[in-house]
Amino acid sequence: MKLTHSFHFLFLVWNLFLAVIPFAITAYLISNPKLSKYGLYFWFCVWLLFLPNAPYIITDLLHLKVSSSYLLWLDVLVVTSFALNGLLLFLLSITDMKAIMSRFTNNKYVNPIFIFILFLCGFGVYLGRFLRYNSWEVIQNPLNLLNDIIFLIIHPNLNLEACLFTFIFGSFLNVAYWMFKQLYANTSK
Repeated sequence: MKLTHSFHFLFLVWNLFLAVIPFAITAYLISNPKLSKYGLYFWFCVWLLFLPNAPYIITDLLHLKVSSSYLLWLDVLVVTSFALNGLLLFLLSITDMKAIMSRFTNNKYVNPIFIFILFLCGFGVYLGRFLRYNSWEVIQNPLNLLNDIIFLIIHPNLNLEACLFTFIFGSFLNVAYWMFKQLYANTSK
């Protein structure tokens, strides 16, 4: 901000704060030895609601198209550092929630559930980036959100961009998680 005399990328701080929420939830849950099944259900729903905020920051890279060419390299570094931090918080949170769910759920269901969750995050990022919904609109504006979600699901042929984005971004998150899991397993040995 000091170099560019602009507050343009200040929204990244808010987006990173939102990315910390699911990580904070799983950090709390993993440190709670007396976690009940009902407590897990509640926190899982809150976690799932905020989870797409973490990888959403990756899509903030599109704001680089309005950057001045003078300090474009600085803008690339700033946005990329926030995006990588959001992705890291996302992957750590997924890893922790998967470990927590394994304590309460049959392990044969955990992997398919989390593959689905990663695609669901892709859909959540689509809702945020293109339809401009926020996590709290589940409470503040649930009917409009539900109507738009139902429309997207019922009419996939009219919403090819939503389907394509969800599939590609969900695939990206699944590959990123698989790679992270491999690196995480190798470093913990």
